[in-house]
Amino acid sequence: MRFLVVAILCFFWVCPVQAKHKHHEKYYQEKHCQGTLEYKLPDRTRVDCLTDEYAIEFEFASKWAEAVGQSLYYGLKTSKKPMIALIVESVQDLRYINRVREICDMYGIALWIIEE
Repeated sequence: MRFLVVAILCFFWVCPVQAKHKHHEKYYQEKHCQGTLEYKLPDRTRVDCLTDEYAIEFEFASKWAEAVGQSLYYGLKTSKKPMIALIVESVQDLRYINRVREICDMYGIALWIIEE
């Protein structure tokens, strides 16, 4: 019974977070990736999109800082250049672009802005 209550609470806690986006992250991956989707690394982490040149992390603009770490890690583990595909869905998301651009310039991360 306790498990059921926790599961229901988790469902209501997580669902509103997903509802604020126009599409799931996977939608953008499938639409824009020109390589291997969800490339699995030996440690069971997954690169959102792996091309001949880049290890690409797709992420919503508000989670730009998380994307920085993941892109660097995936680039290191695949010997590819790190790239962030930043998903910008609204005018409010524009505030994150300068933040991530400054970090990307400093650490050599390619930045791709996806505006929907």
